[in-house]
Amino acid sequence: MVVLMGGGCTINRDIMFKTPLGYQFDSVPDTVDLAFKIQPNDYLQFRLFANDGFKMIDMVSIGTGADNARNMQRLQFNYLVEPDGNVKLPLLGRVTLSGKTLREAETWLEQRYMEFYNRPFVQLSVTNRRVVVFPGGGGDAVVVPLENANTTLLEVLASARGVAKRGNAHKVKVFRRDPAGGRQVFQFDLTDIEGLKHADMVMFSDDVVYVEPNPELVREVLADITPIITLLTSVVLVIGIIRGFQ
Repeated sequence: MVVLMGGGCTINRDIMFKTPLGYQFDSVPDTVDLAFKIQPNDYLQFRLFANDGFKMIDMVSIGTGADNARNMQRLQFNYLVEPDGNVKLPLLGRVTLSGKTLREAETWLEQRYMEFYNRPFVQLSVTNRRVVVFPGGGGDAVVVPLENANTTLLEVLASARGVAKRGNAHKVKVFRRDPAGGRQVFQFDLTDIEGLKHADMVMFSDDVVYVEPNPELVREVLADITPIITLLTSVVLVIGIIRGFQ
């Protein structure tokens, strides 16, 4: 019976990313750069105007009426930031934008396009930023799009409907990519007002927020031993029936 319980035990199996005692978590910087930077695998929405925004550059043939409206919508193009940080743009070819803020990239591109246009005006936005949130229910997860540049930890938790009933607000982990390609690991205690400074942490693309679930020991132990009790009850019942016939 012990072997059966050991082999079929499900206690804590839905708790991920466990850390050993004494694990050294990364320190959150005192000052957070609120302007997130362009990074590989971002999709950039790119728009280009002339005369400081007075006229959109004619990248496609412009007609009149309904055709003109459709073509104006087509002038919003999406470009992939490649793994090496480069983006292939019209006229410029492959240019490096990774590591720049959106405003820095816009200013830099405006300087480059001055070779071709009079007082160019560039608009950039990132269309595919998101955070994965495990709110603490065990196996549930939510993908939260980062629609605003300065979306905070508290906001993404709210978008995931808050900390789950089973979640442990003492142990909220954030996994973030570092420049070396690994992951930084932060852990926060959001159970009291002191945690508000951590709740205001700005989220970056590809962050993972993990609220550790509290183990449901009683329910999971019952789930493990119920088949064994059922088996023993059936054996006792069969023995009783056999003795009754004797």
